[in-house]
Amino acid sequence: MNTLKKFIHYYGPYKTVFFIDLLCAAIISLVDLAYPQILRSATKTLFTQDKAIILQALPWIAIGLFMMYVIQSFCKYYVSCQGHIMGAKMERDMRQELFEHYEELSFSYYSQNNSGQMMSKLVSDLFDISEFAHHGPENLFISLVKIVGSFIFLFLINKKLALPLTNCPSLRRKLEDEGAIFHSNSDTEVLMHLIRRSMQRTFMENRKKIGDVNASLQDTLSGIRVVQSFTNEEIEKEKFQKSNHAFLVSKKDNYRCMGEFMSSNLFFQGMMYLVTLVYGGYLIANNEMSAADLAMYALYIGIFISPIQILVELMEMMQKGLSGFRRFLDVVETEPEIVNASDAEPLQNVKG
Repeated sequence: MNTLKKFIHYYGPYKTVFFIDLLCAAIISLVDLAYPQILRSATKTLFTQDKAIILQALPWIAIGLFMMYVIQSFCKYYVSCQGHIMGAKMERDMRQELFEHYEELSFSYYSQNNSGQMMSKLVSDLFDISEFAHHGPENLFISLVKIVGSFIFLFLINKKLALPLTNCPSLRRKLEDEGAIFHSNSDTEVLMHLIRRSMQRTFMENRKKIGDVNASLQDTLSGIRVVQSFTNEEIEKEKFQKSNHAFLVSKKDNYRCMGEFMSSNLFFQGMMYLVTLVYGGYLIANNEMSAADLAMYALYIGIFISPIQILVELMEMMQKGLSGFRRFLDVVETEPEIVNASDAEPLQNVKG
């Protein structure tokens, strides 16, 4: 939590862009939620009227939907353009701060740390941080709006069908078998918790391995004259192959975790569609639900499921960004061993 507070500090100069970005994200989500409800209302009211009334209303509906999607498109442009620019500016600020702090550190720091690792923190780590800075809050906000909004509409359409969808026993049992900790009845929250816990270690390991690759490359290339003079090319190739393979192993661990969670998420989606179709058909047979409402249900299930996929991908992005930010803090919070005295004055008029 302390790391997250320090990360939020870097949003300070760009608060206006950040809040406009969230507003645009909310509008994008609300437009997606509005269409199925508009279709449901039209199906139950307008489309049961005479031909003349329907044809008279259709142009106005078309104009309204056209304007709605034009606004959504402008919001998407702002999010995609200005949001990314905000992330790039934050990346620039962090990189400048990190470089200036490197300049202040004592010789002992450079003796204890490889320059390849320092380059990795300055370049690749900060890129992932900037991606999370932009996509993290935006995707989280969009997902929450869609999940909460779609569930509200699901309950409004039919409470009996909505209740089974609030809990998926098969997924919960699977997660319990893997040792997940449950703090609420939300399967989405459980899935998020399990992903965060599993990915945290592997992404930090990735940072170290790519740093080792950079370090090996930097050592070899900076001393290439010596290497070639003593015909040590094969030795350097073996050293680089070892660090390169270690990075591959750490990436494999990440992809295995993501494969497990992506497949679990897909199975969870399938179970929701299964429950909707089977239990919805049962309610229709008992005259407790109309076929039109079941069709609307399927649309809202799709809107509800898509943010879950976004949240799963967001956890990967968040762990990449925060692991890089922790490495960033390790440097900027390192105090130089030699500092100016409190009463130091600049040296002027130096001669000789």
